[in-house]
Amino acid sequence: MTVPLIELRGITRQYGSGEALVRALDGVDLRIDRGEFVAIMGPSGSGKSTAMNIIGCLDRPSAGNYLFNGVEVATLDQDQRALLRRHYLGFVFQGFNLLPRTTALENVELPLIYKGQPKAERAARARQALARVGLTGREDHTPSQLSGGQQQRVAIARALAGEPMVMLADEPTGNLDTRRSVEIMELLQQLNRDAGLTIVMVTHEEDMAAYASRLVVFTDGKVVRDEPTRARGA
Repeated sequence: MTVPLIELRGITRQYGSGEALVRALDGVDLRIDRGEFVAIMGPSGSGKSTAMNIIGCLDRPSAGNYLFNGVEVATLDQDQRALLRRHYLGFVFQGFNLLPRTTALENVELPLIYKGQPKAERAARARQALARVGLTGREDHTPSQLSGGQQQRVAIARALAGEPMVMLADEPTGNLDTRRSVEIMELLQQLNRDAGLTIVMVTHEEDMAAYASRLVVFTDGKVVRDEPTRARGA
């Protein structure tokens, strides 16, 4: 059997103790293979964001096993977890998280600086990533000179520049109008389909989840639905 890229086995995440105990995740099993586009949905407090944080090595489970590409993440120390995030994961957030006084090109270069890549190579890869998201000619624009949709494209380019195995997108259309949201989802779908990029996306919008090829629904810290979908536009 092929080793899954992401595998959660009996993952539990608890916060607090006694009467204040909160069980954010309660025995979650989840397998995500290479090349999948998975949408994770659920009501507020369902555990979907906690699961995303554990997958992104931003949080640790209280119990259970998380394997990334067959490696038990719990065995990694803090520095190794940081290397996993830096070299294998790309993050896209609702709020874009761009540096306001920095150009699109410089924003995309940031993860490459942390990787220690030479300046010329950083610039070339950043330009290539911006071209992949349709922003050729916008390299010298600052965020204030870009629309919300363009800012999110810069954020996606920044995630792509590091050539990740997985892109983790947390409410990527949450700050966009319907037209720009559709554009971003079509871009993510294209990256998944044409480049084979594995994408895991948290969203509360059913219309946006419809672009994924698989839907996972959380309720009360458990996975209550996990099914393939007929992706919109596919």
